[in-house]
Amino acid sequence: MSGVEVITFGCRLNTYESEVMRAEAEKAGLNNAILVNTCAVTGEAVRQARQAIRRARRDNPHARIIVTGCAAQTEKETFAEMAEVDAVLGNEEKLKSASYRSLPDFGVSAEEKLRVNDIMSVRATAPQMVKHIDGHVRAFIQVQNGCDHRCTFCIIPYGRGNSRSVPMGAVVDQARRLVETGYCEIVLTGVDATSYGADLPGTPTLGMLAKTLLKQVPEIRRLRLSSIDGIEADKHLFDLIADEARFMPHLHLSLQHGDDLILKRMKRRHSSADARDFADQVRRLRPEISLGADMIAGFPTETEEMFENAARLAGDCGIAHLHVFPYSPRPGTPAARMPQLDRGLVKDRAARLRAVGAMLYAHHLDGMVGSEQTILVENNGLAHTQNFTLVDAVGLTPRALVPVSITGHNGKHLTMQVKQMAAA
Repeated sequence: MSGVEVITFGCRLNTYESEVMRAEAEKAGLNNAILVNTCAVTGEAVRQARQAIRRARRDNPHARIIVTGCAAQTEKETFAEMAEVDAVLGNEEKLKSASYRSLPDFGVSAEEKLRVNDIMSVRATAPQMVKHIDGHVRAFIQVQNGCDHRCTFCIIPYGRGNSRSVPMGAVVDQARRLVETGYCEIVLTGVDATSYGADLPGTPTLGMLAKTLLKQVPEIRRLRLSSIDGIEADKHLFDLIADEARFMPHLHLSLQHGDDLILKRMKRRHSSADARDFADQVRRLRPEISLGADMIAGFPTETEEMFENAARLAGDCGIAHLHVFPYSPRPGTPAARMPQLDRGLVKDRAARLRAVGAMLYAHHLDGMVGSEQTILVENNGLAHTQNFTLVDAVGLTPRALVPVSITGHNGKHLTMQVKQMAAA
């Protein structure tokens, strides 16, 4: 192979950072290299990364393989000890061209492979400019990194460090640049995006940032947020939900559970009542809004009644896009030291919670039939509505915004009839 290939796991922030990594590695003159940007959110994510590294070595025996990302930050020795790996970079180092210029030669020891510093010592997030997001029709912008909270199940703060925000002006500049290259939809992303601005002068909020973006870059056709914590939502964010047509009616919530005792044991900052109140409030402001959520099944000490409370909350909040994670103990987290459930029971409850999610999604699809939507066409024959529901769009031009009438669904995607083509 020649050039730089990037293999990305995990969140939208990783997707954005992979573009930065590629640019910085190419700037450094790196060639014949594979960068693996890992995720640490579950043990399965780490396993998949190791599997991908072995496959990459088999397919490219002479390439240089550099591993980075959250799993490389939290489990650096695990990857340094792999014979297939030539170097391990931390989450801060992966974004700097100097890191790629100073890589060790082939055949070095595990210790010499490591370029991973203390992520907790990082106090600021430097603005990163990218021209495009490879393979995506919507553009992601990093507005925040790290997390100040310490949920008992989560290893991510130890991979990302403490919360730090990108200055508002830099976010506006990046959005303007991406719109100029043809993107009509922007997604603001971060590890804990709703904590945005607490470390900046004047302590702006995520809602203030979004308002500023839409005002300063009027060419933005659609603006979205990645995962948010509803308990941190600010007044400006609610204003946008209620009054701004360019702010898309879809929010993905970090719920994690629906039983109050489990939420306390997770060290979450919201209760089940808070989640219900938030869902009710945003629906009053924007009836067409759809909600997604992350939920964990089989958390330590979870009883059958507690599990049923979680499933009930998903229904009460009308979660159309439910992402279910079977609990995965992460070494070094408090939850890993709690009494664990049998793995078979964890998998069973995850499957049952996914079945609840499938029922809620089917109900959501039913409710969309007969509506008028403007879809953003993807590269794979699918598209997304404003509220992020998938639509079959075979034959339509990627990146185009297309007005359609929703005629039905096939259980997975909506079907549609084109009304009138709109400019991309």
